[in-house]
Formats: sequence, structure tokens, C-alpha cells
Amino acid sequence: MSTIEKRPSTLWDYEAYAAIPFDGKRHEIIEGEHFVNPAPNLYHQEVSRHIQFQLYTQIELQGLGKVIDAPVDLQLSAHDIVQPDLVIVTSKRKHILTPTKIKGIPDLVIEILSPSNSDHDLKTKRKLYESAGVPEYWIVSPDEHYVLQLVYADGQYSGKPESELITMKLPPHAGVDLSQVW
Repeated sequence: MSTIEKRPSTLWDYEAYAAIPFDGKRHEIIEGEHFVNPAPNLYHQEVSRHIQFQLYTQIELQGLGKVIDAPVDLQLSAHDIVQPDLVIVTSKRKHILTPTKIKGIPDLVIEILSPSNSDHDLKTKRKLYESAGVPEYWIVSPDEHYVLQLVYADGQYSGKPESELITMKLPPHAGVDLSQVW
């Protein structure tokens, strides 16, 4: 379960976030609040690797963008710094890639649910990605064997679960055969 730490009378920013000593946990800042989650389990990492491999071969090996896995800092605003499981940044948005982090809105964010933090991904991070205008957000449920594909339009997310094949709605329209993930 994620925990929240609040700094007295100030909001957390990237400088404070970057000063956190390494402890093997995932630290994130959402609306200036500090969240701490344990490292994901091995099955979570296996699912992530299988999705990453399929997207990597279709996007990165084709020169269409970058497929970046955790841990990576994604800074959406001064007080919103998260570590998604996977982030897709197409060539048209490559300007958001810096030497130390992704600073701006990526094309696709993928979060893989863990028993210890599913509400964090389903509610808190969904709200954050939606308010930031992330074009597409996939929420992967390894235990239930589906991916909830959310697409941003008219200021909000809409979508449905996919259990066989999932394809990005925006270019490069890369797809993942979910039978090769579980």
C-alpha cells in the first residue's frame, strides 16, 4: 500500500524529490504530496518486460520513438513527478526527453497493477494523467489478464478493457498481443 508523506507548509517539487536518498522504493510526487511504494513483484516485472519487448520492436527499433521502462522520472508539472512502469515517447515529442528525466506529456503511459498499490494507479494516477492531458493511458491487470485502454478526448478518458490485442489509438499504432504477455 502506498504511503503519503507531507512536507510541512510546502509542496514537494523536483529539487526535493531528487534529494531523496536511494532506498529501493518508488517515490512519486502528485499535487505536491510524496507517495512511497514498495518495489514491484517479479510477475509484475515479467509482464512489464513482455509488453516492453513488443512495443520496443515496433517503435524503437523502427526509429519511431522511445520505449522507456521504470525507473524513470516523468515530470508533468512542478509538483507532479511520477515513475510509470512504461512510457512511450514518439519522435514528434522527443523534445521532452532530457538527460535525467522526461519533462512533459508523453504519448502513452502504462501502469501495471500490483496488489500493494492498485488504487494508486486506478484512481490517483488516472486523475493525474487525465488532468495533464496524457493522450493514452493503459492500466494493466496481470491477475485478471486484461488491459484497460483509456484514450483522452474532450478533457477526459474513456475506454474499455482489452484481453487479446491492444493497439495504440495514435500513431505509430503499435500493438501488443496479450497472449504473449501473461
